[in-house]
Amino acid sequence: MGIFNRSAKYPDYWKEYVALFRQSLPTEFDQLTFVVLDTETTGFDRTNDRILSIGALKLKGNRIQVDDMLEMYITQEAFNKESVPIHGILRNSKQDCISEEEAIPRFLKYVENHIIVAHHAGFDMGMINNALKRIGLPKLKNICLDTGVLFKKTLIKSYLVQPKDHYSLDDLAEKFSISKKDRHTALGDAYITGIAFLKILSKLKEKRALSLKNLK
Repeated sequence: MGIFNRSAKYPDYWKEYVALFRQSLPTEFDQLTFVVLDTETTGFDRTNDRILSIGALKLKGNRIQVDDMLEMYITQEAFNKESVPIHGILRNSKQDCISEEEAIPRFLKYVENHIIVAHHAGFDMGMINNALKRIGLPKLKNICLDTGVLFKKTLIKSYLVQPKDHYSLDDLAEKFSISKKDRHTALGDAYITGIAFLKILSKLKEKRALSLKNLK
């Protein structure tokens, strides 16, 4: 009864999102859907900073589904002018903005039970989970992959060349010759991350058959 009472307080869109995880993911790798995600934020403090924009795209069968992308700008009460040179989003910009309470249901409907991919994924997931917490919801349930971690799996281990602790999205863009034209926009960075993810998968496929288990 206690579990039922706790779940009853959640909105229908959350219940619909959670219900999707009762379904098994496809066993064939090419049938898996990945949601490549990026957030632009007022800063790097997961507790005090806020999401300015969310960009996401879907990838399935080694193809980016260009006709099914998500881009949202979120109304801000908090504002950090020091971050503007990075993301270019101004407080009084002409972007159509929605509230955090409106953005979360749209995001959950888009992401469903698919696998999330992000660069330095812990930050993006942390920002979204904190947004969920502010409106009284639990954390995301999706499996999440980090392209920074996956990229290290492609490197040849050698005593002569030591890998760096962290590889930036710029590092991956340069490594794989990906255009950085729309860098530091949420959707632009999601696109760069998506291309990098495809390149990483291609490299990993040379070593062994691709499976979700091998990527986790």
